Amino acid sequence: MFRTLGLLLPILLPSWRFFQTVEPSPRVQWALEGAQPAQWHAFRPRPAHVSAVAMLRRLFWNPAWNDTLFVVSCAERLHLAPTAQAEAQIAQRVAREVAVPSGAALRFRLVFVQRLDGTLIEDVVFVSALFAAGGADDRA
Repeated sequence: MFRTLGLLLPILLPSWRFFQTVEPSPRVQWALEGAQPAQWHAFRPRPAHVSAVAMLRRLFWNPAWNDTLFVVSCAERLHLAPTAQAEAQIAQRVAREVAVPSGAALRFRLVFVQRLDGTLIEDVVFVSALFAAGGADDRA
């Protein structure tokens, strides 16, 4: 009985030392190629307000947020150990969701945002190669 309780206790009371360090995660931004200067837009920006009903529904069903977490995970992998697969996954999702003419050239970048003396500073850590919008192949 105590052995079973000992196995369940870490699940019921998680350790706050689960993460060795807490670091910022990169934000994904996209831009149309050809626009001078490039106007970067946030990919899947968070809503300014979420109703209580929507929050309750999101507790049980939120596939869009799960996919957003996957994009963040790919962005973190791309920053730490770049792979073609992580870049392709992000490009595929940007191409699928950004409302621009099909076949338009897009690129995305990863940005770390930090506050320094009251001003926001963006540190660009990765800029992708060009890819087509709306017709991205499924490279995964």
